[in-house]
Amino acid sequence: MTTKSLGKLRRVDLREVWDNEAGSFTPWLAREENIKLLGDAIGVELEVHAQEKDVGPFRADILCKDTANDTWVLIENQLERTDHNHLGQLTALGHLSSRYG
Repeated sequence: MTTKSLGKLRRVDLREVWDNEAGSFTPWLAREENIKLLGDAIGVELEVHAQEKDVGPFRADILCKDTANDTWVLIENQLERTDHNHLGQLTALGHLSSRYG
């Protein structure tokens, strides 16, 4: 029988890893190996098309294509707790992307 070594999860301050959302976290998440991990976790085949893309009066953090069905996927990432502003912006981005995408 083979024994596997397991690591231990620990809480970290995300700002110690990524000091800036747009300048460090978004580029890290958009890297091919990281976006693939995210896609695998949610069951979507993601391909990054743009970072910090202007969509009407807003900016989409990451614009991807679901390669399995050729649909757009907007990622609004954040390092802080979620709030109504981000949810509202994501809703507006989804609507506007059909016009500006």
